[in-house]
Amino acid sequence: RRPPPPQSPLEKVAAQEGLSLHQLSGKWFLVGMASRCSYLAEHSHQLEATTMTVAVLDGQSLAISTLRKLDRVCWEIRQHYLPAQAPGRFLLKGHRKSSKVDVVVGEADPSSFIILYYQKGRSISVKLYGRTSLASDAVVDKFEQRVRAVGLSEDVTYYFPTYGFCDSADEFHVLD
Repeated sequence: RRPPPPQSPLEKVAAQEGLSLHQLSGKWFLVGMASRCSYLAEHSHQLEATTMTVAVLDGQSLAISTLRKLDRVCWEIRQHYLPAQAPGRFLLKGHRKSSKVDVVVGEADPSSFIILYYQKGRSISVKLYGRTSLASDAVVDKFEQRVRAVGLSEDVTYYFPTYGFCDSADEFHVLD
């Protein structure tokens, strides 16, 4: 008999309970991110201010619009988070079957911050979003505890600029 497949890191993450998706609506600023992504490590000196706007579509899925600069041009990236098996868990489908991403709302105070977990394959990343571009020390501490709990560390945690945000992108710079 084969051993059971190892538990995915995301299975151990509890989703925020009692969260109404509508509380997540609106604009969020990307404050920090922890990930073993090699691109992020190599280009961490080029991080750009990033915002995310959340809209609830049908009471259960989320339309996400992310604005960020790439080569000094504002881009909008549109994504659709589909509901997964439990509240607070979502699926982001890619073009290929292998490119699906599992998303969990790990912790949130909808008036100030949200901690999101993303897992693609066996790799996990954690993002901290705030209603403003600066998060309190208490929220940053909470984020760093969550990062360590999934086996990531300070050396793969990056904080984003608090200035230089995009307000919009023209129709030629939209990725669906």
